[in-house]
Amino acid sequence: MMWSWIPSNWSLIWQLTRANAFLGIVSPLIGLVISVPLGIAAARWRWFYPPVLTVINVVYAVPALALFIALIPAYGLTNTPVVISLTAYSLCIIVPNVVAGLRAVPAPVRQAATAMGYGPLRRVIIAGLRVAVVSSISLATVGQLIGVSSLGYLFVDGLQRSFPTEIFVGLFLIIALALICDLILVGLRRVLTPWAATRSGPLPAFAARRSRALAPQAPMVQR
Repeated sequence: MMWSWIPSNWSLIWQLTRANAFLGIVSPLIGLVISVPLGIAAARWRWFYPPVLTVINVVYAVPALALFIALIPAYGLTNTPVVISLTAYSLCIIVPNVVAGLRAVPAPVRQAATAMGYGPLRRVIIAGLRVAVVSSISLATVGQLIGVSSLGYLFVDGLQRSFPTEIFVGLFLIIALALICDLILVGLRRVLTPWAATRSGPLPAFAARRSRALAPQAPMVQR
């Protein structure tokens, strides 16, 4: 019955997957746009970071469904409450990552990147965005409880009809969607940060040459 249900409902499955992907990808991208200037300011002015972190942590403590419902009077039963909520949640992940990335990048890597013409934004670690996207893809399913289309429909409908096939299909699609997005971001990181060191090896040769060229040379001692 499972294999017959999937092809007969393929258009619905595809529609829900697209809706879930939109909510789960657009929200953290908006969060990234907001997080980068906040992170740069927090990394430059250390006094600015604690209040920003406090505010975004308080927002993150609010349950997703409660935040969705709180925004309904202002924005109605549309995608907007979910997008705003997921964007706010993504700030809690991306802002600390941006600050840590800007503070922790080794000087030789920064010098090599600058010498190759890359700006500061390309040196920000993208790991926070990966976590935010995966989290948003999962949380977007909760939007179905307020009538926002997402893969959460498969969970709700499958539970109401005692039809586990829908639940399993929804779980598989969420995992697959998160995995695909994560792999895309990994590839994007490699494109935007070609000088980055591998996890188990030294700097790439071109970055090492740049860092050696830019590093101050010790004065020669006459013997």
